[in-house]
Amino acid sequence: MTRLVLASASPARRTTLRAAGLDPVVVVSGVDESQLSDLPPAELALQLAELKCAAVAARDDLPADALVLGCDSVLELDGEALGKPHDPAEARRRWQAMRGRSGVLHSGHCLRDAATGRVAAATGSTTVHFADVSDEEIDAYVATGEPLEVAGAFTIDGIGGAFVTGIEGDHHNVVGVSLPLLRELVVELGHGWPDLWA
Repeated sequence: MTRLVLASASPARRTTLRAAGLDPVVVVSGVDESQLSDLPPAELALQLAELKCAAVAARDDLPADALVLGCDSVLELDGEALGKPHDPAEARRRWQAMRGRSGVLHSGHCLRDAATGRVAAATGSTTVHFADVSDEEIDAYVATGEPLEVAGAFTIDGIGGAFVTGIEGDHHNVVGVSLPLLRELVVELGHGWPDLWA
């Protein structure tokens, strides 16, 4: 079995990987995401994923055969990259701008083979359609705290799922890790997807 190391603190990513038969070791990268700015949203997601992967892959306490996965997600709305809101007021403004509209959730993926040093990276993009929620619904949702913890101020697999009316693309990508894309990266590095199953 090849060991997958997830360079992310996201419980949703870990849950998604576990449901797919993988049991990743979580090592938080500690990367300062504010060091990158003024990039197109898809490129920002990819470069942040690459930074997180590189930071964890540089550690000397990883299994020698580990595959290190860095991921990062941003929501693109009106050409702007939206990460996690910094406070409830920002989350409220975001939802007022997003309601009744569509955005594109970009998740950058970077996979490094610790044994060979080879890297494969790509961005998955999924269009997300948002419900025309009321101010009262926005206030109630923001009060749960969930929008403050996630890129784009929403989840599809949590409380916010009722406010997503549809998607075009990979559902898992919206959660934060595209399983089909990750499988392609694993194969690109010369491994078999079933080899990662726990």
